[in-house]
Amino acid sequence: MKHIFSTLTRGSIPVSPSMDPALADNQTAAPAGINPGRVLYLSVLTVVNAAIISLIAKVLLLLINLITNVSFHGSFSVEEASPLHHRLGGWVVLVPVAGAVVVGLMARYGAAAIRGHGIPEAMEQVLTNKSRIKPIITFLKPLSAAISIGTGGPFGSEGPIIATGGAWGSFIGQVLRVTAGERKILLAAGAAAGMSCIFGTPLAALILAIELLLFEFSPRSIIPVVLGCITGAAFHYLYWGGAPVFPMPDVEAPGNAALLAYSAIGVVMGLLAVLITKAVYAIEDGFEKLPLHWMWWPAIGGLVVGVVGYFAPETLGVGYENIHNLLMGKVTLQMLFVLGVLKFISWAFSLGSGTSGGTLAPLLTMGGAFGVFTALIVQAAFPQVQISFSIAALIGMAAMFAGATRALLTSIIFALETTRNADTLLPLIGACAAACFVSYFLMRNTIMTEKIARRGILTPHTYQPDLLEAILVKEAMMQHLVMVSQENTIKELRNWLYENKLGPCELAYPVVDAHQQLAGIVRTADVLDLSIPEHASVTYIMHTNMATVQENSSLRAAVNLMARHQQDILPVVASQQDSALLGLVDYRAVFAAYRQAREAEDTSSRNISIKRQVMKMLIRNGMLK
Repeated sequence: MKHIFSTLTRGSIPVSPSMDPALADNQTAAPAGINPGRVLYLSVLTVVNAAIISLIAKVLLLLINLITNVSFHGSFSVEEASPLHHRLGGWVVLVPVAGAVVVGLMARYGAAAIRGHGIPEAMEQVLTNKSRIKPIITFLKPLSAAISIGTGGPFGSEGPIIATGGAWGSFIGQVLRVTAGERKILLAAGAAAGMSCIFGTPLAALILAIELLLFEFSPRSIIPVVLGCITGAAFHYLYWGGAPVFPMPDVEAPGNAALLAYSAIGVVMGLLAVLITKAVYAIEDGFEKLPLHWMWWPAIGGLVVGVVGYFAPETLGVGYENIHNLLMGKVTLQMLFVLGVLKFISWAFSLGSGTSGGTLAPLLTMGGAFGVFTALIVQAAFPQVQISFSIAALIGMAAMFAGATRALLTSIIFALETTRNADTLLPLIGACAAACFVSYFLMRNTIMTEKIARRGILTPHTYQPDLLEAILVKEAMMQHLVMVSQENTIKELRNWLYENKLGPCELAYPVVDAHQQLAGIVRTADVLDLSIPEHASVTYIMHTNMATVQENSSLRAAVNLMARHQQDILPVVASQQDSALLGLVDYRAVFAAYRQAREAEDTSSRNISIKRQVMKMLIRNGMLK
């Protein structure tokens, strides 16, 4: 290290105050990773929240049953019901319209955030608003969804309860004193608990939370979310028992030819997922151009639902029985057309109009129908390939969801957990991977992110570890640096700055004593301040209460210290007891280390030369001299 001012004249210098108290107060080691006490606190909260959300889920389903019975069968009952066997005749067209008008009024005079299927709105709050969702959403979202679905809306109950669970978690996170990161965990755990309660799929719910809400994978977040998912699954078993949500017949493990066929079906599902996603947002854009207040748009969507439902009652309501029939192979070509094409028309116009509903059940239904239809074509073209139509329906469902959302792992695990059929694992992996591959090539955003992307909000696309966490301070610190002697005067330092034309380029300098021990920091702005007496020692403006870092700490820890203490430079010292100055970290050192790490990951290189290895082998064996 170079001492610039060692030859400058010195006068009488006041003694610098001891650095020991400052170093003891501010010396901070690298973060330990997780705080066990906070993780325990969050875990207890998520378990309690999951129990409450599970109760809300049950109430939502009972409310849907009640509204369905009242709207289509004229009976005041909470028994499970379907619009399929209604006796309303042509009047059925007006039922979805009436429900949509009520939802539009609730959105207009209650909270506009109840519109849509909920997950994009939750993602937006996570990314832009520190996971803060209006508390009223916790009550209006399930109520509006119950009205929409109960009056024939072609949605599933899982989307609204996922959104409601996230809103409840966010609400608790706003009532209690927690950080923004902890509030995000509560939101994601609430959403995952809602999904786990509806389907009894704790692992799929966990992965969904990671892929769409948490955008991270760490013990601090995973442990509470896992406990929330387990709690939700426990309530699912309490309500509905332990049977698979979507039972399917026993199937044999497919051979290689069948696996290839199923992967080809996945490619088709990927193409359809892209088309469906683009069509939904094209319809939404069309509604934006209407000369009507958006409050009335759901009524138009409800009219489309009613008209389609008049000709095809199977498109009305939740339609989980349709998924069951697809997996059991109890469908005809006409039913495939109804569940694939007509269900899409009904769902796309209803969702595009801005009503309250979900995407998962409709995507599963359409994917299952298109999967079976594609399998029929493949079977006709290649009769020697043994294809199971139950597997085709399942991979169609999962691949459609994977292609539309790019939640690859969620799609695979969800299909496995809802059917409990392990022999479908390989077809699911092949089909879902193929669908995601196609989706990445043809679609910039997903059905979940397109809406918020249009508002200028970018969603994370990778979950790689923090690069700065893997770099040690000693690898990035500047070792050739300018140090100021505590015996120098402000005039001497000021003249040196002028002579070397540094000015404010260097924001601060370390101050050391005669033994190279760190004494403090002087800021360039203070040195150039003409109101400071120039004959005073640099100790007059020296800051001694500062943060330091040790060379074996991570660069992330150093950046956190600089941000927390608002320091332009961070001295690197030998230890908490030894204040010998080893180097400095500033913003340029951080940028340089990050750039080098980034280039090391992104630069293509050849580490083994086959030609060179062959030549060495020939020389070693005496074949070449």
